[in-house]
Amino acid sequence: MDAEAHRAALLGRARLLLAAFTVCLVLSGLTAIPVRWELETLARWLGAGPDDAPADHAGAVRWIVRARNAVRETLARHPFIAYGTDWLAFAHVVLGVLFVGAIVDPAGNRWVITFGMAACALVVPWALVFGHLRGIPMWWRVVDCGFGVVGLIPLWLARRCIVQWRADKTSTPLQQDIHRRARRGRRERPGLFQ
Repeated sequence: MDAEAHRAALLGRARLLLAAFTVCLVLSGLTAIPVRWELETLARWLGAGPDDAPADHAGAVRWIVRARNAVRETLARHPFIAYGTDWLAFAHVVLGVLFVGAIVDPAGNRWVITFGMAACALVVPWALVFGHLRGIPMWWRVVDCGFGVVGLIPLWLARRCIVQWRADKTSTPLQQDIHRRARRGRRERPGLFQ
């Protein structure tokens, strides 16, 4: 693969990773809108009846039924509370729009990727601290932390592609060849007369 094709492949890979991250970010945010329906459906799938109490179940099902009943009661008495989850979804959509710029021009918008990586890293302490304060079970907080960890992976890979793209852009053909060989695990340097 020649240098230009390699650089184009790096940008293409970065765009693909960023697009996948953005779609997942927006979809995960949109799930905040139908939260009552989602909890009703999940509880039903897990075998909980519509009038079951949390004490009727154990483990994760107990927590899902408790959350379902709490959302059901809250929205029945105070439906405006759901407006908060609507805004949570909106924030995810806005962040998704921010990443569109990085998809279009990954190298020029590397700061967006760094911002996203920082946000993903902050999910872990945020979920652990505020989950504890709000009485969220530890296993659920670990699931929430997983979103940050999983989100960090494509962003880190995309950033790595961009860093490599910039290194290839500013290096000489000989340096590019050395970088390519090093990436393949070959540490030998071309001799003077090769």
